[in-house]
Amino acid sequence: MSPDRILVTGGTGNVGADVVRRLLDAGEDVRVMTRNPGGRTFPAGVEVVPGDLSRPETLPAALSGIERALLFPASTGVDAFLEAARPAGLRHVVLLSSASVTAPSPGYVGERHLNLERAVAASGLPWTFVRPGAFMTNDLAWAPQIIEGGVVRGVYGNAAMAPVDPRDIAAVAVRALLDGRTGEAYTLTGPQSLTQVERVRIIAETIGRPLRFEEVSRTRFREQMLLRGMPGPVVDQLFEGLAARDGTTAEVLPVVEDVTGRPPFTYAQWAAHRVAAFRPAAA
Repeated sequence: MSPDRILVTGGTGNVGADVVRRLLDAGEDVRVMTRNPGGRTFPAGVEVVPGDLSRPETLPAALSGIERALLFPASTGVDAFLEAARPAGLRHVVLLSSASVTAPSPGYVGERHLNLERAVAASGLPWTFVRPGAFMTNDLAWAPQIIEGGVVRGVYGNAAMAPVDPRDIAAVAVRALLDGRTGEAYTLTGPQSLTQVERVRIIAETIGRPLRFEEVSRTRFREQMLLRGMPGPVVDQLFEGLAARDGTTAEVLPVVEDVTGRPPFTYAQWAAHRVAAFRPAAA
């Protein structure tokens, strides 16, 4: 077994799957830990092992022979992972965290990620924190409305963010893993400050169809979010964040380019990459 094998948790997600591909392209020896090894297809060359952060008994085998790891910010199991990682000889953990930890009032989401960062830092393991802001892929939630009627309904349409492409988050995480960038925390944004209205317009240009953003009441929107399974505190923090950004310009940080050596993907490039999600499925 290679002593330089890298473990990826969350390897089926938007970021983790791209981390796996990038590590393979770099010639690295990659292991993916997943609850259901037979449930997904992974690229050739990946070692797939059973494991679950919420089942501590599965972690020692998954960590055996591993020196570097990407740690997904699961709500449970991170402490058990760190406990198993020390005797396994892990020498670098890259935690996927959140830019919300840097906010003056981190709120529900930020506090959750801060607790994970504190646990990793207290473990004694060399660490790197990757802190993305809003994911561009969050806007995939608009796809059903776009396909069905061309109207995206929401609140605070003029609230500005600088959303980041998950491919850029993965690229920064890979550089952290391969370059041994320990003791650093990277806060990531995309390259543009964009309102929700502007993002809907870019999607419209990408798919070649007229679309519009329609404001709805906070009460109606909150009910919709709760029905979709979003926890109440997360919905409330979302409202607070959008209200604070209404009519503003979002901060754009150079971190993606500083770390990767190339400009981050624009929102238009992301929309073109995911264009199929905003079009009806072929008959």
